[in-house]
Amino acid sequence: MAHDDRPVYLRLRDSIAEAILEGRYRDGDPLPSVRALAAEYGANPLTVAKAYQSFQDNGLVDVRRGIGMFVAKGASERLRTEERTVFLRDTWPRIHAQIRRLNLDPADLFREDIETPA
Repeated sequence: MAHDDRPVYLRLRDSIAEAILEGRYRDGDPLPSVRALAAEYGANPLTVAKAYQSFQDNGLVDVRRGIGMFVAKGASERLRTEERTVFLRDTWPRIHAQIRRLNLDPADLFREDIETPA
C-alpha cells in the first residue's frame, strides 16, 4: 500500500477496490477472510472488518453467513464509475493545471521514450 496519512481502513479499502477494478476479484468471487487479509497487510482484524463494512454498506459485497464475503454483481462497474467521478472532479483539475504550468504537450504524456532529467 502506498504511504499516506489516511486511516488504515481507507487504505485497505482502496487496495481491495483496486483489486476489484483490476479484475483480481471479479463479480461473485470470494474475498479473503478478515483474518487472512489482516495477516497479509499486517493490520488489526477490526480494521479490516471496518474496510469490509464500508463495501457492505455500499452494496459492493454480498455476505453469506458462515461462508464469507463475495464481490457483488456489478461492483466493478460501480467502483469504476465512482473512481472516474472522483478523478474528474478532484484529481484531473490539479493535473491539468500542472500540465499547463509546465507547458507540456499532451502528446508527450503518452510517449514511452521520454527522457527524465538526471
